[in-house]
Amino acid sequence: MSQPIRVTVWNEFRHEQTSEKVRSVYPDGIHRAIGEGIEGDFAIGYATLDEPEHGLTEEKLASTDVLIWWGHKAHKEVSDEIVDRVHKRVLDGMGLIVLHSGHFSKIFKMLMGTTCNLKWREADEKERLWVVSPGHPIAEGIGEYIELDREEMYGEHFDIPQPDELVFVSWFEGGEVFRSGCTFHRGQGKIFYFRPGHETYPTYFNPQVRRVIRNAVEWAAPTGRPKPVYGNYKPLETIKAKQHS
Repeated sequence: MSQPIRVTVWNEFRHEQTSEKVRSVYPDGIHRAIGEGIEGDFAIGYATLDEPEHGLTEEKLASTDVLIWWGHKAHKEVSDEIVDRVHKRVLDGMGLIVLHSGHFSKIFKMLMGTTCNLKWREADEKERLWVVSPGHPIAEGIGEYIELDREEMYGEHFDIPQPDELVFVSWFEGGEVFRSGCTFHRGQGKIFYFRPGHETYPTYFNPQVRRVIRNAVEWAAPTGRPKPVYGNYKPLETIKAKQHS
């Protein structure tokens, strides 16, 4: 029997401790809502900003197949050393799912190589996430779209590299659109950015949002393929000596 995919859900866990509005929506933390939403076939662990090494020790990352990242107000407080550690693990094959305002996290910006900036607005508006790649495994079990009654708006232009695949595009009640489900490959690692999830809305209790995250974990999990060989390399065939005139 194969081992379950090992998932670590990382969250700043700051809003829930300082805002009654957020705490009323996520009393146990956003990370717990995300983890509980994908329970079943995965081995799920948690890590938060204020733990030693942000909960992302060498040992923790070595035993993580897919890391889910939610951050917002404390991106600058994440240690560069830990960012480098996560970056190395992604290049070595660990999957990474970046949610909502994690677009401004140090690790996502490092992997993208751009500002990852965008337009935003909080106006309790409807969001409709259209599936634009219906055959993609991350969209498995989702209809033509996911509709959220209230969300924060993110609008184009989203300053990211061209995604390898675009799975969802959002439309907002105010008229904006946004590339809200994007895949990338870096080294041996697979990355999925998924837009919805503002801290004052119960988005991570939505069954379809939870299904997307579950699908993304399965998609992003390492393949087990050996790491490529780099550097000076012995020839596979005999190289015949050439005569020089």
